[in-house]
Amino acid sequence: MSGLVIKGGRVVDPASGMDAVSDVALLDGKVAAVGTGLGGAEQVIDATGLVVAPGFIDLHAHGQSIPADRMQAFDGVTTTLDLEAGVLPVASWYQRQAVQGRVLNYGASVNWAFARIGAMIGFNGESSLEAFGNAMRDRRWVENVASEAEVTGILDRLEKGLKEGGIGVGILNAYAPGAGVQELTAVCQLAASHDVPTFTHVAYMSAIDPESAAEAYIRLIGYAGATGCHMHICHFNSSSKTDVERCAALVVKAQAQGLPITLEAYPYGTGSTVLAAAFFSDPEFEARNGTGYDSVQRVTDGRRFRDRAELLAAQKEEPSTLVLWHVLDTENNARHRDLLDMSVLYPGGAIASDAMPWTLSDGSAYTGDAWPLPDDATSHPRSAGCFTHFIRHWVRERQAVSLLEGVRKCALIPAEILARSTPAMAAKGRLTVGADADVVVFDFDTLTDRATFSAMNRPSEGVRHLIVSGVPVIADGTLDLAARPGRPVRRPVA
Repeated sequence: MSGLVIKGGRVVDPASGMDAVSDVALLDGKVAAVGTGLGGAEQVIDATGLVVAPGFIDLHAHGQSIPADRMQAFDGVTTTLDLEAGVLPVASWYQRQAVQGRVLNYGASVNWAFARIGAMIGFNGESSLEAFGNAMRDRRWVENVASEAEVTGILDRLEKGLKEGGIGVGILNAYAPGAGVQELTAVCQLAASHDVPTFTHVAYMSAIDPESAAEAYIRLIGYAGATGCHMHICHFNSSSKTDVERCAALVVKAQAQGLPITLEAYPYGTGSTVLAAAFFSDPEFEARNGTGYDSVQRVTDGRRFRDRAELLAAQKEEPSTLVLWHVLDTENNARHRDLLDMSVLYPGGAIASDAMPWTLSDGSAYTGDAWPLPDDATSHPRSAGCFTHFIRHWVRERQAVSLLEGVRKCALIPAEILARSTPAMAAKGRLTVGADADVVVFDFDTLTDRATFSAMNRPSEGVRHLIVSGVPVIADGTLDLAARPGRPVRRPVA
């Protein structure tokens, strides 16, 4: 046959349960055959001693640019989606990606926060990190309950985005804690009527009542039960913080009762967000979160804040600045390591990076074409090594889960979370005949993340080949700088 054959690798496909040495043939952007003795291809990859797996699917990636794609390619990712935040307007965002070309498959949900910003303070421009930070200066949309007319405006914007192909609704509830239950119930009812998930950053993250993480999950569970909406929990680890065990028990019980709830986690104890986030300005920040202000660290220069006054001053001057939030001390605290395990290893949970944009020392987002990335490009280690970190640490070194189960969490489970609402996802996350030709080939023994909190922009090692839509992006460990095979992942446009 023509096309490409990957020969003699250890094929790991959770969809079929296969974990055996075999060949995989790719033709016209699809998996054409899986078996031994396949030949006659225009291209052959010798995968002897390597793992051949479906490309990893990231449900939660904010980078959405060529530099971010390239870094994630070395992390084994073939499809990168921004679902927690999403975009607005939707159609123009997809159009821009198509014009510039993308390395990886891409897609986004509809951004509830920007629907709220538009309806409540009148900003109807393109969603972006900078626009988000600047909008935080006007606290009306952050702190106020929306009026009936404003709720109508929010719903109208969301429905328009869904009709333009948005993959569900991204609900950044923690960034607008003033949003009322009536509004969010209506948002969930809208999502349910379109049979799409919501992707939620829960409203509260404290370990103490009132407004605790447990309260936020009870609210989310209630939305699922009252509206029938598929509620997806974003970054279960950083949303639950030190109260993971209690929160996990709530979710387990809700799922056991058949409620449509799914979740994801990233394998780090440190989070990242914009400095303007409302929870940083909480007067009881230290007591409610069990961390001092020095747990908040500016990404660009590594500066840790001394106290509340310094942080508030910085919020006013540089609201869209990216910061790290060191919540779980997994290096020195055994209990914190256990809590991270509960999140990362949650049965049926997906691995998702929450990858952030790459930021230069002047605070601007890097969207250029340089490779390797500029020396001053910073982000969070998860933006470069989330999936390889998980496979290395939890699968290979600790053997907490099998390789088959590890690949399931990185590829098949994310695809299954979306398959009902987004038909294109039914062909991803698997190596069965007819599946999309999105494939990662890696050296299991050497696969490793290299990004650290002191050297963030180092790509992972061990991915020998990465194929997106049947086109090699990485070949023999070398990135093809001209490759732009990424295709949109989008719901049918109404």
